Amino acid sequence: MTDVAIKRALLSVSDKEGVVDLARNLAGRGVELVSTGGTAKAIRDAGLPVKDISELTGFPEMMDGRVKTLHPVVHGGLLAVRDNAEHVAAMEAHGIGAIDLLVVNLYPFEQTVARGGTREEIVENIDIGGPAMVRSSAKNHDFVTIVTDPADYAELLAELEALDGKTSLAFRTRMAGKAYARTAAYDSAIATWFAQGDAYTNPLGPEALKATPFPESMTLAFAKQDELRYGENPHQSAAVYVPRGPSAMGIPQARQVQGKELSYNNFNDADAALELVSEFAGGDPAIAIIKHANPCGVAQAPSLLEAWQQALACDSVSAFGGIVACNRALDGATAEAICEIFTEVVIAPGADDAALAAFSAKKNLRLLLIDALPQANRPGMQMKTIAGGMLLQSRDNGDIGLADLKVVTKRQPTEQELADCLFAWKVAKHVKSNAIVFAKDGATAGIGAGQMNRRDSGRIANVRAQEAAEIAGWSASRTQGSAMASDAFLPFADGIEVALDAGASVVIQPGGAMRDEEVIAAADAAGLAMVFTGMRHFRH
Repeated sequence: MTDVAIKRALLSVSDKEGVVDLARNLAGRGVELVSTGGTAKAIRDAGLPVKDISELTGFPEMMDGRVKTLHPVVHGGLLAVRDNAEHVAAMEAHGIGAIDLLVVNLYPFEQTVARGGTREEIVENIDIGGPAMVRSSAKNHDFVTIVTDPADYAELLAELEALDGKTSLAFRTRMAGKAYARTAAYDSAIATWFAQGDAYTNPLGPEALKATPFPESMTLAFAKQDELRYGENPHQSAAVYVPRGPSAMGIPQARQVQGKELSYNNFNDADAALELVSEFAGGDPAIAIIKHANPCGVAQAPSLLEAWQQALACDSVSAFGGIVACNRALDGATAEAICEIFTEVVIAPGADDAALAAFSAKKNLRLLLIDALPQANRPGMQMKTIAGGMLLQSRDNGDIGLADLKVVTKRQPTEQELADCLFAWKVAKHVKSNAIVFAKDGATAGIGAGQMNRRDSGRIANVRAQEAAEIAGWSASRTQGSAMASDAFLPFADGIEVALDAGASVVIQPGGAMRDEEVIAAADAAGLAMVFTGMRHFRH
């Protein structure tokens, strides 16, 4: 079996976009149209002949439309093997006509969940008849064409045009694979909703069902957005996938205004930059500069241009070829300043005409505009593959405010020192462990990342700060009088020595080490102030 003529089509869609034009084209080719509910009405209102599914089955649609296509006449017409004599005889004996084309898209379950529909609305948007027909058609793709995506209507019509009203086995096979991917993703979304165990899935309320966020069986539903030139290295292949449903917000959803296509590393680094700058959403203008998924400069200031200058001053060497993210729309002056150094990607929630004009002179610079910053403390899950399996954890959305800080030293930190502590802490959360961050007056002074011991991370941060001072011509580095943040507890008193060597006046760390008392005593002896957060931010 190769090419199959389309003589009868069943159209039943929740998304009506393009279906009338498709029906008109099919009718023009002499195809008999069969449809259901609202789809039939839309086709009939367009002046096209269409047979209701009830005429085909001899049964009316019933139970609020829950039962309409679950009938042997429908599934027999989809599943019958046309060159099997027994199947043909059964069709003739029971008055079952062949259905050659099925056009279905499923009830909008994912969209209903995303908009916060009630439990009843969500349950009613669990499609039963649609997936059953899709699976029947896809199984019998030797004879039946299944189309589940309005984006494929044009290709279907092109196929019919090229093959004089027929479809090829290659086309039907590809559409069948896409159909099964759609039903798998649909079932995955439903299973995930049930696994969450919230008030939607349990009418007695969330306390009546203590469900784990980690279901016994993990199902994922992602659609390929694009294939990338290569992966982390040129010998690796790569692609970017996005979750099914309308609720995602991030780099894949950004609008690329200019520049080369994004690479695997661009996606990874741009995501790190966006996540970090989102910590400052709603606050003063902020800029984060990222290199190899680590921040090399972060600052908040009265203007975006000042924030850029302060962030760049932290480590102008590492910033070369980096990723820049802003917490507000870009202006011309800031864009011109960014263009003075080689920058791979810039991400912002908007850009004015002057900024767009400045960036346009840098043809290779990738400018990404997003509708809004993602919520920094949003819930969600993070996945990481390992040999033989996958790790799943909730996002690190922990947040610390002034009320959460515990002063553990004799000297109380000043108001400015506390502000510097909280700023340094937000940045440290996004630095690879072991992480040490020095910050002062809303800007990073030195960042040490990814070392095997915390002391070395501190030393690197101090060295970077000294180099920045030399480049800028300052008499002293900005670590003097700064806050030092450590993403995890300081296990030994040598962490205090690192702070003293850099000239820090206050330390913020989680606390909880066996030698906390020794570390506190060392801080007291040095006249340092120190606060505990009770929360760590390992980032591997």
